[in-house]
Parts: sequence; C-alpha cells; structure tokens
Amino acid sequence: MKEILLVKYGEIILKGGNRSRFEKMLIENMSKALKNVAETRITVTQATVYVEVLDEDRIDIVLERLTKVFGIVTIVKACVCEKNIEAIENAAKEYLKGDLISGKRFKVEAKRSDKAFPLNSIEIAMEVGGFLDDNFEGLKVDVHNPEVTVKVEVRDSFAYIYCRENRVKGQGGMPQGTGGRATLLLSGGIDSPVAGHMMAKRGTVIEAVNFFSYPYTSERAKEKVIELASILAQYTSCVKLHIVPFTEIQLAIRDNCPEQHMTLLMRRFMMKIAEIIAEKNGSQALITGESAGQVASQTLAALAVTNAVVKMPVLRPLIGMDKTEIIERAEKIGTFETSILPYEDCCTVFTPKNPTTQPVISKIEKSEAHLDFDGLTKKAVEGTETLLIYPKK
Repeated sequence: MKEILLVKYGEIILKGGNRSRFEKMLIENMSKALKNVAETRITVTQATVYVEVLDEDRIDIVLERLTKVFGIVTIVKACVCEKNIEAIENAAKEYLKGDLISGKRFKVEAKRSDKAFPLNSIEIAMEVGGFLDDNFEGLKVDVHNPEVTVKVEVRDSFAYIYCRENRVKGQGGMPQGTGGRATLLLSGGIDSPVAGHMMAKRGTVIEAVNFFSYPYTSERAKEKVIELASILAQYTSCVKLHIVPFTEIQLAIRDNCPEQHMTLLMRRFMMKIAEIIAEKNGSQALITGESAGQVASQTLAALAVTNAVVKMPVLRPLIGMDKTEIIERAEKIGTFETSILPYEDCCTVFTPKNPTTQPVISKIEKSEAHLDFDGLTKKAVEGTETLLIYPKK
C-alpha cells in the first residue's frame, strides 16, 4: 500500500498574490533539507504539499527531518488510493486497522476538491463511516468527541486517507529566505541560540558572529559554539559562522578603562564588529539574545548605550521573556544541553565585580576615548575566521 506525506502550511495561505513565491521558497527549503536524506518528489496543490518518498523505508526519517523546516505546520503519513468509494473504503480499512481498535470512539471527515466525484463530502463521510463501523467490531460512532478521526481527501488524481490524530507538528512560521538576512551575536550561552531560532522561524536567513578570547577561553569553548551553530543548522540547512579574535580588545579595556564600564565597552565593540561583518555579508539587522533586566548590561539604559554605537537595527526577540521561558525553548529546539556545558565564553572572563547598571553614554564614551576603537575594531575584523556549519548527519 503506497504511502505519502501530506504537508500543511499556515501563514503562507494569507499571502494573496505573493503566495506562489512563498510556496516556491518552502519547497526549495524542503528539498534542501532532504538532499542527503532520501530521494523525493515534491509537489504543491491547493494548500497541501505532497512528498513522495521514492524509498518508502526512509519515510519516517524524511518526516522527522521535515519537522525542522520553517513554514510547515503539520505533517502526516497518508495512504494513496484510487478515486472510487470502494477503493477508499478498503484502503481505510487496511491502512487504519491499527487505529480503529474495539471500544474507540470515531468519526469520518471528508473533503472533496474534485467536484466531479459522484459523492459530496458528507456522503463520502457517511459511506466510509458506515463501512468501517460494519468491519470493526466494537467501534463507537461519536461525531462530537471522537478518539479517532478518519480523514478522507478526494483530490484531482487520487484519494488520501489518514488519521488526524497521527499528524506531527512542524515548526510553523515562514519559509527561510522570505524575511531577509540578519546576523546573530552567538555566544556559548542559553539565550542567543534561542534568539537565532526565533528569528529564523520568521523567515530570516541567519548568519552568526562569535567572539573568541584565546587563551582565556579554550578551544572547547570554540567547539561548543560550533556545535550550537550545527544544531541551528538543523533548522536552516547551513549557518555561516564568523569567529572574531577578541582577546586584544578585552586586554585593552582592562588596562585602560574603569572596571565598572568594562562589560558595556566590550558590548559596544561586539556590536560594532558584528555590524561591519553583517554589512559585508548583506545582512539587514543584528540579532541578540538580550532579555530586559536579566543582567547588568541588559537594563534599558545599558541597551541604549550599546545600541548607540551601531546604525543597523538590533532585533531582540527575547526582550520580554524570563529565564524559565527561554530555557523551555532551548530544551525544545535542542540547544540547552550544549549551552550548559562548562566551557567559558568571552563574556564570562574579565567580569567586573560591580558593573554599572544605569550608564550615562557620555561617561562610557569618555572611557572609550582611552582606546583606539577604530584600530582595534579593524584588526579584529581582519582576523575573523569564517566557517560554513552544516547539520550533523
């Protein structure tokens, strides 16, 4: 019995005259995600994407991979059969026998997009429901509160049968590439990978910048960030990761500036360097994992000081979230266990005992004047290492 994957999308339906462009991008992303997974044939008709897996033994692997593609709301395995009521009834009986267990409450819902089919949707549901009731002992019809909902879709070429309760939830959001390009300041912590995932879910192509302070941070810390980028790449197919040498800047700040200003001065360097790299790579915005008030550098006054050093928009998708909410998202997307590995990133070295929480920008700029800001920035950008990070197979 032939199986196929039926993929449903959500917001794309609302795109009006632009809908075909979004559908095309979704199919391209699906094909890219499945490139090294299985050979497939993908088509889209009437708000449904049909994924035929040519090696049916790999259909579950394909389904799991598609759950990480942005733009997909649900996926379900369905049986394909000929468009006549006898074939539909027999296919439903055989394909769903594991779901139609004695004592289960069930109903049938039908959708007929082929108006030439001799039965309408209500008649199809009644015919198939009666047939299943006759062939499975102990089933109970319950149209209001069923445990099993048999779905029958009669389309242009074939009919498709599946159990609604077997649908698998996708990522939702918009297809990657439909929302521009942005550069994520990716640390080794919990927050920034979640921020990157959230913006990628809105269709944004994500690049990442990491600041590496060798020997104060180890190679294991660098490997940790690469691993986080690899997890994000499961959702985006690839992440371009820029690793910036940051030791010289931190030492210059430590030796020449007031200790209480150190964190904010580092943040201003990071933002400026990230903006330069972003502009070179065609990004339209920066993304950070900052949450209002979470640490000293994330008070509203401190965020204003770090914003002032760049002209590019700064997106902060976590700004109103608390730590518990962020951790829940990190666990859900698979980054949490890597983020809590005990390898320090550059933000945890040279940490002042009493950082300023209500900074005045004129005082920060006065401290900054003791540094060769442009020269240090230029040298860090020139020393940047760029890697293309793909998901692990």
